Amino acid sequence: MRFKGCWNVENQLQMNKVKENRKQEYGKMQVHKSEGEDNKGGRDSKKKREMEFRFAFCSVIFYLSVMMCASDVGARMHHSKQHIIDRHLVIGGKYKHDDDDHRASIHESHVHDHTSSHMNPVDPSTQIFFNLKDLQFGNKIPVYFPMKDLSASPHFLTREKADSIPFSSSQLSYLLDLFSFPQGSPQAKAVEDTLSHCERQPLEGETKFCATSLESMLDSAHKILGLESQLKVLTTTHLTKSSKTKLAQNYTILKEPKEILAPKIIGCHPVPYPFAVFYCHCQESDNKLFEVSLGGENGDRLKALAICHMDTSKWDGDHVAFRLLQIEPGTYPVCHFFPEDNLVWVQSGFLN
Repeated sequence: MRFKGCWNVENQLQMNKVKENRKQEYGKMQVHKSEGEDNKGGRDSKKKREMEFRFAFCSVIFYLSVMMCASDVGARMHHSKQHIIDRHLVIGGKYKHDDDDHRASIHESHVHDHTSSHMNPVDPSTQIFFNLKDLQFGNKIPVYFPMKDLSASPHFLTREKADSIPFSSSQLSYLLDLFSFPQGSPQAKAVEDTLSHCERQPLEGETKFCATSLESMLDSAHKILGLESQLKVLTTTHLTKSSKTKLAQNYTILKEPKEILAPKIIGCHPVPYPFAVFYCHCQESDNKLFEVSLGGENGDRLKALAICHMDTSKWDGDHVAFRLLQIEPGTYPVCHFFPEDNLVWVQSGFLN
């Protein structure tokens, strides 16, 4: 999956190679000149002009590509509702030093409905949390499922290419130059935030990693779930999509929810970056994973994944879920649905 019409990392790496080749060619010409090889001067001058022309041409194409997609990338990487949802799931208010940034992303808009015990006037993007007692056949749960064009999302690089690019906040200046993101831009802030989140220490009892390639994700998942285990990836799936777009709405539970009795569950959430990066974590505390059939008011049908965190005693008390559900940390389970572009890894032997 790629940014539609946008400059990608593979092109940038190729551009860097062109730059390096140009430098080498230019260096060779300077050596020849210093050695007094006047008879090659004409050919060297021609080569230099040709190299400069190719480099200038590529630079123009690069500039136009960045200009065409800069606003789109910025929106995808920083301002989208999906990014706010992922922040709730990835780190949300679990870390106290995230609180100011987290609060800034929550806008108190009003969405009123009284069909469920936990409806409050909140930002629609927070409508992914619910109580375990609400997870029953026939119940209605207000949920925000963002409609996202997955084909336009960043794609995974191969491990070789991903490993050739540093993934560290200590290399932030180099990375911003590599991606051509100006300091202070929304894209630069998104890259900085992602690196910072990935480098933070896990919560007590949590195993976490950030995957910059599919190969690294599989390797890390195997280390957690078992090197010899057969793994299965699960996702939320839209079975039908209504032409009547209504992102935040009440969904009816159409069947008795099916619990997936997996002893360990790895949830992977996409984080903003020029190429696909997933923040994955597995908590040792008790969690329950469910497959839920949902029907929306507008006719949407989904096979949704939901997880209930049974022990929230170590969560930050300012997490948006506690405000939404009007509960305190460690008192009741907190459940949430996984958006469509999230991944859940389990051992396949526990699926029936």
